Amino acid sequence: MSLDLGACAPPASAEALRGLCGGAVHLPGDPGYDAARTPWNTAVDLRPAAVAYPADTAEVAAIVRAAARAGLRVAAQTTGHNAGPLAGSALADVVLLRTAAMRGVVVDAAARLVTVEAGAVWEDVVRAVAPEGLTALHGSSPDVGVVGYSLGGGMGWYARALGLQTNSVTGAEVVTADGSVVWADAEHHSELFWALRGGGGNFGVVTRLQFRVYDFSTTYGGMLVWDAAEAEPVVRRWADWAASAPDEVTTSCRVLNLPPIPEIPEPFRGRSIAVIDGAVLADDERAEQILAPLRELRPELDTFARVPTPALIRLHMDPEGPTPGVGGTSVLGRLPAEAVEAFVAASGPGSGSTLLTAELRMLGGALGRPAAGAGAVPSIDGEFLLFCAAVAATPQMAAAGRRDAARLVAAMAPWANGREYLNFAESAIDASAGYGAEAWARLTALRARLDPAGVFRANHVVPTEDGR
Repeated sequence: MSLDLGACAPPASAEALRGLCGGAVHLPGDPGYDAARTPWNTAVDLRPAAVAYPADTAEVAAIVRAAARAGLRVAAQTTGHNAGPLAGSALADVVLLRTAAMRGVVVDAAARLVTVEAGAVWEDVVRAVAPEGLTALHGSSPDVGVVGYSLGGGMGWYARALGLQTNSVTGAEVVTADGSVVWADAEHHSELFWALRGGGGNFGVVTRLQFRVYDFSTTYGGMLVWDAAEAEPVVRRWADWAASAPDEVTTSCRVLNLPPIPEIPEPFRGRSIAVIDGAVLADDERAEQILAPLRELRPELDTFARVPTPALIRLHMDPEGPTPGVGGTSVLGRLPAEAVEAFVAASGPGSGSTLLTAELRMLGGALGRPAAGAGAVPSIDGEFLLFCAAVAATPQMAAAGRRDAARLVAAMAPWANGREYLNFAESAIDASAGYGAEAWARLTALRARLDPAGVFRANHVVPTEDGR
């Protein structure tokens, strides 16, 4: 068997992992290696020293200890939605630890707490809490991993009312750099607990995560749809409305160029459309008052109504299952009329854009106020979040998508504030842009103390003192 692992990870190092995880370890050259290394975003080429599939916390700890002894590092991954920063040579000396087999979900309805294993995805949680009349702060996609989403921030349909999911986390079981297993919460390993909530996978492998869920089971949610020819007046009205909208409402505004495939609902298939979607945490009368300025634009489709909260897990129509994609993102400090014009010119009708989606999300509300007892990301400094993505099924499509994503991000640069929301950053960037200066200094000091040898490789790296 030929292994091309580079100087940091000679074949003997990776071979030391054989026999762990009941034999579920794949090395380069093994028959299962290529399938094992492929993330949810299939456009990302990951080439780790090994891929391991642990069944439980004990096996995670065994992998971490064995990897450290062998001079290798560990990167934990549930699905690989945000795998882009790990592409190329970044994993040459890394064991990619896939937690997909660890899918347990336990609901404590009386305490309004949920505990998940490392491989749970949001649909697992939504299904588990709905019968109890509870709602979790999930995102816009049912198959995103709960742990990665939560440790990176977590911005969902109730975010302006209830904040980031990371600040609803109440505790975590963590495998640390020496292979120990600890429980971190506000009273135990509190510095680690602070760092995990926003610091991602830089400080350990989270094998169980506990978080608050909320006592409501319906919301006023849905979407408004126009033909893309109406994109400029729609985005302009939405931007003006969003600037003073109450905290009860969280929405996004998008221009979508949808392919003619069966997975797309018939009214939208093969079309370019403008969409506003989201949820209002208010009674029907209040919700209708809040949305009235948007409805004045007479959408061709209006699905906003009182719905069970599980309906929102697929509201955004995010692709499910392995999907090749490229994209771009930035945080905007404001969105004046000139910014709306630039957004539509770079993504709307006549732009020639190949982007599947060009999206603006509302920030502000609870997202803009530091949460009490929060972790490393207590809030997001900005008014809007820009995100765009293109399908990258071929190298040519990937190149065109990167070009158009870069063009849109550049067009919006005059209104960007220099901050980043790292869960949406699909390439390697300076991770310090995701944090305030004080939080970044604290994170780097903690990384040097908690993982001085740089055992853990996160997708967005908080470096140790020597840069690892």
